[in-house]
Amino acid sequence: MENNWYTISVYSENNVGLLNRISGIFLKRHINIEALNVSKSEINSVSKFTIVVNTTEQWVKNIVGQIEKQVEVIKAFYHNDEEIIYQESALFKIKSNLLFDERNIQNIIKENNSQIVTVARDFFVLSKSGKREEINKMHEQLEPYGIMQFVRSGRIAVSKAEMRISSLLEEFQHN
Repeated sequence: MENNWYTISVYSENNVGLLNRISGIFLKRHINIEALNVSKSEINSVSKFTIVVNTTEQWVKNIVGQIEKQVEVIKAFYHNDEEIIYQESALFKIKSNLLFDERNIQNIIKENNSQIVTVARDFFVLSKSGKREEINKMHEQLEPYGIMQFVRSGRIAVSKAEMRISSLLEEFQHN
């Protein structure tokens, strides 16, 4: 089986130590977590972990099964990139003089549909949301001018198909 990108969505109670146990599941299998995001979910008091890995479908099935064995985990799903809508965000800190002296910087901002977040005397900050490849492209374009700081978020994603987590939770609450 060949490796592909998979996004794992984990719905859980928000308990201390769960992230450590989940990352241990990947560590034991020598699978690198490429991106990780934890946030509130659409369900009150339920957290959503979004984890991106590059592995085989068999391994991702095994991992999801192991994750679901954690007491606090309500349900875990995995999807390939075609089954989800996803984005990342990035911030680029650049020297201020380039914004005014380098015409090409303004073209890069416009071409990449990025936004200026702030302008200070010594620097300005750009924000870019999109797919990883789009952020990488903008990084490559800005790199020759000098990037003072760069940071990228983990992937955030929603599935195209209904995940039925809300109805699943209702069943648990009634039992």
